[in-house]
Amino acid sequence: MDTARGYDDPRHDDGEPTHGGVGEPELAIGTDERRMHVRAYNHWVSLLRDRPYPAIADLEPESIADFGPNSVLLDFSAGLDNPSIQFIGKALRDECGVDGPLARISDVPARSLLSRLTDHYLQIIANRAPIGFEAEFVGARGHTTLYRGILMPFSSDAETIDFIYGVINWREMVPVDDQAALDAELAAAVAVRGPRHDPVPTPSRAWADGPSAGTQDEGEATDSLDDRLAAARDSAASARAAATRSHAALYRALGRAHDFALAAAQDGERLAAMLEDAGIKAQPRAPMTAIAKLVFGADHDKTRLTEVATVLAYAQRVGVPEGGLARVLESAEGGIKGIVADERAARRPAPAPRKTAAPLTERATLAEVAIDCGLEDGAPVVLLGRVTAGGIAVVGTIADDAKLAERVLRRLG
Repeated sequence: MDTARGYDDPRHDDGEPTHGGVGEPELAIGTDERRMHVRAYNHWVSLLRDRPYPAIADLEPESIADFGPNSVLLDFSAGLDNPSIQFIGKALRDECGVDGPLARISDVPARSLLSRLTDHYLQIIANRAPIGFEAEFVGARGHTTLYRGILMPFSSDAETIDFIYGVINWREMVPVDDQAALDAELAAAVAVRGPRHDPVPTPSRAWADGPSAGTQDEGEATDSLDDRLAAARDSAASARAAATRSHAALYRALGRAHDFALAAAQDGERLAAMLEDAGIKAQPRAPMTAIAKLVFGADHDKTRLTEVATVLAYAQRVGVPEGGLARVLESAEGGIKGIVADERAARRPAPAPRKTAAPLTERATLAEVAIDCGLEDGAPVVLLGRVTAGGIAVVGTIADDAKLAERVLRRLG
């Protein structure tokens, strides 16, 4: 049930393209859980500093109050077979149920959450990029546990991946028998007291970018332009991190970026302030590039930023409605690449009409040279010559190339 993918394979097949990436059942997880992996990824990005991988010296997991207790640091400097554990957060240690030291991977108890996270570490070495995953399993206590994690590479020399930092969050499900008993008690209480008429709460979705993410209406209104930008940035971060090359997550991020662009067109003053705060300068000839940088980050790969901007420009040009871009991308032949090709073709100016050359017989004669070419009167001949003090010395003739003669006529105008 675990899965790990790369980020930029827009045509990778996940089954339901707009409903998440791993085909797991809908998981009722709250807001804190769905954001932790994104916060961890953003911290990893903040440590890159124009290097292939962040320096291990810059990582201080014990000082990260947010997700440090849910994290583990693996050291591969002595080899890949059985890496040492340099740090393990309190929450993860407690979940393992181990009081003694955990020095190496081999010390991790089976059917613990830490064992699930470390199962993926070799994928980091192969992909050389962060790997995200989510699934469920039955833990040592016999309870079904829903979890999401991310593994991120670090280096001691900016070239070799010799450390991996992992963050994982989870929630145990209530056993079926206990849930049935709770349901019966609630039903009995309602029968005695009568039904309440409180407003019906909106059900929380599972992961923000996970299996049930697509069940939320893409066109669902948000309160402000800032809210839309935050939602778009969350999806973009998920596409770059946890979804790791899931085209569903990328399509969803592009869809939210398009929705933000539509809203921004109605609030130019606020958009200008956002761009100024982010240090992004809008170019009139490419307005969607600024939107792409604002959502995906100005430090994102330039080629991909250009593709994002081109997709957004296409959506604006053809009038894709709010909430509709992800489905357009999924149904388009060639996906993102196909849309980019179509938009670039639409931008190209129409070719100038081909100039028709005046016939040879209608042109004025500049000079007449007596050369026997063996051709009938009126046949076209191309002469090759060189300039001399007295005029032009003809050195040869080409009399059997109609296309060459036609090109010369067009050049003559």
